[in-house]
Amino acid sequence: MAGSTEAGAEHAAEDGHEHRSRWPLIAAIGAASLYLGVGLVFVGLDLVPSVVPIVLGGAGAIGLLTGLVGWANEAFIADYVRNRGDGGSGLYATTMILFLVSDVATFSAGFVYYAFIRAGSWPPANLPPLLGSLVVINTALLLASSVTLHYGHEALEGGNRRRFLGLLGVTLALGVVFLAGQVYEYYEFVAVEGFGIGSGAFGSAFYGLTGLHGLHVVLGVLLLAIAFGRALRGHYTPERDTAIRTTSLYWHFVDLVWVFLVVVLYVGAAL
Repeated sequence: MAGSTEAGAEHAAEDGHEHRSRWPLIAAIGAASLYLGVGLVFVGLDLVPSVVPIVLGGAGAIGLLTGLVGWANEAFIADYVRNRGDGGSGLYATTMILFLVSDVATFSAGFVYYAFIRAGSWPPANLPPLLGSLVVINTALLLASSVTLHYGHEALEGGNRRRFLGLLGVTLALGVVFLAGQVYEYYEFVAVEGFGIGSGAFGSAFYGLTGLHGLHVVLGVLLLAIAFGRALRGHYTPERDTAIRTTSLYWHFVDLVWVFLVVVLYVGAAL
């Protein structure tokens, strides 16, 4: 009787009537540990031994990545292998939206910190010219990637696989080039201008916000790379596009945050 009950519960879970996942919890605990470790680096090194934020940050980063990878595998890859269909697309899209709402709070904390800096003495000493051609090019690349991803998804829904693959590949390439541009910008600021994360409160705000966004872009590029690899294997159809839909939501969010960040941080610093 117990065996049949367990089998029935497992069958119900596979049919989508019951779904419990530990991965979001693992990711949330990892993120909290990571943020706590980073916070202690800036404000708590006189309160705790230096090894504490290193351990918290390292363990948090591992936990966050593990949770995200596990969730992505459970939601998209394992789901396809078990051939469950795409019946949970609405659930996964809603989950992504909730995740992005929580992400808004994370970025908001950084922007509030920047607002306090602007309310104090301004401008900061030895502020390099932030608004240049590189940030304009990077912004154009990221906005273009949102356009190509949008029309790529439309091509998939319209049954045009070749156009879908091409536009998805272009989106992935644009994301990689954006990250390369961000790395080059950091090199110019640190090596040439002498402007680093230790360059006062503004330096910590600048690198904290742009670095946090950069991490989100890295995750987005990984999601796009997984989606592109699966697309090459023919995993997506007009009726099976959950991963593309949720990845699109995430990528458009990251692009929108970048536009806001450029207006507030880059343009705002020049005013």
